[in-house]
Amino acid sequence: MDFPILDKVRFNADGLVPAITQQRGSGEVLMMAWMNRDTLAETLATKRVCYWSRSRKEFWRKGDTSGHVQVLIEARLDCDGDTILLIVDQTGAACHTGRRTCFFTPMEAGVELADGDEGYFPELG
Repeated sequence: MDFPILDKVRFNADGLVPAITQQRGSGEVLMMAWMNRDTLAETLATKRVCYWSRSRKEFWRKGDTSGHVQVLIEARLDCDGDTILLIVDQTGAACHTGRRTCFFTPMEAGVELADGDEGYFPELG
């Protein structure tokens, strides 16, 4: 399938673009990951979100090992063409820690994490 919008994406020197993933309906920000042209094209074609794993240097089809699949509802390109917004339906956790979102560590003044603390504060949700 041909996606002319891919020519508008400003990939960085490594051929990657950041992708912010947001839950449809609630607007909850789930995660940020990287995509290259091929993973973005696959995502647009299949509606199943696929990222680029920088550490493994391979496609990372969300949910292949965890079952926590992201189904693409809509993809948007930002005004500069250098960031993607993916609106998805998330099954299960988005974060590799097993949490719904990767954004669970507060950065508020006076909040210090103990050694080994991953930053999860149940009182903050």
